[in-house]
Amino acid sequence: MEEILTNRYISIKHPINGAPEESDFEIKSESLSPLPADSMKKKKEVIVKNLYVSIDPYQLNRMKSHSPSQSAINFASPVTIGQTIDAYGVGRVIASGNPAFEKGDLVAGLLCWGEYTVVKEGGLLNKLDPMGFPLSYHVGVLAFSGLTAYAGFFEVCKPKKGEKVFVSAASGSVGSLVGQYAKLFGCYVVGSAGTQQKVDLLKGKLGFDDAFNYKEETDLKAALKRYFPEGIDIYFDNVGGEMQEAAVANMNTFGRVAVCGVISEYTKKNKPSAPDMLDIVYKRITFQGFLAADYMKIYNNFISKTVEYLRDGKIQALEDILYGLETIPSAFLGLFLGGNVGKKMVKIAEDE
Repeated sequence: MEEILTNRYISIKHPINGAPEESDFEIKSESLSPLPADSMKKKKEVIVKNLYVSIDPYQLNRMKSHSPSQSAINFASPVTIGQTIDAYGVGRVIASGNPAFEKGDLVAGLLCWGEYTVVKEGGLLNKLDPMGFPLSYHVGVLAFSGLTAYAGFFEVCKPKKGEKVFVSAASGSVGSLVGQYAKLFGCYVVGSAGTQQKVDLLKGKLGFDDAFNYKEETDLKAALKRYFPEGIDIYFDNVGGEMQEAAVANMNTFGRVAVCGVISEYTKKNKPSAPDMLDIVYKRITFQGFLAADYMKIYNNFISKTVEYLRDGKIQALEDILYGLETIPSAFLGLFLGGNVGKKMVKIAEDE
């Protein structure tokens, strides 16, 4: 007898142009194709039971009525009202019309904020070898958060041993890893965060040389001058805005800025702060925005080194996991309220 699946998923009710609220989201349902179905084989579709899904701040830009210019990569396309929202995740194949996948395969790729995902032929989906790590690691430290940190630091920043590195949003999914990679490489590292608890975490568990609570500073330029009296060589920027302006003011000649995200500007409608362009010219500072997808060529090297560091206990994976489909909106809002530490994700279901 054919089984008809009902998929519950999170969608938006309308475009979100400011700070998100839980009322902007709703849980909807849809019926998926009966299992098994001949049509699946014709379309080479795969149905995945979602286990973990990633919660990322960039998603807000996809939800705006006028989304900013996006890369051609498919997971950056605008979100359609009432439809599923793509998100990276880990799941288990429950039905397959694609010969590359079998029922029971553990997979990672572009899923959705829902209980199930129908992945069409050519979709971003790969078989997953857990390598002895928790499945959640394959949503964060061993997935795009990790690759973003690794590629951004080594490929974009091009560090030299002994250089002075500043990381904003340093307790987040990317910043926490950038700081650890930088320390292992031999740099002096200072991070900023929004609570004293996070500051203590950076200096204690993660081994940053120093850290500070930016909310307690009335003058960010003066604060960075205290922590970097000899100037900043590398700034890994996760927030943009006033912090970026202050970092550039304290940078050394031929400094490098890797622009990973500008979360301070995602919810603002007014004109954002900007660095002094004369500083950039006369100090010959290099600014580079980037996406992890630009650096898939180094994926194997990233995985090899990061797995080695994890197994040796040289890198700590910070995770913030909520449980249940219903928690996705609050998990997403939490990214903009500064409450999370490490990689934010939601566990949708147990792996049976």
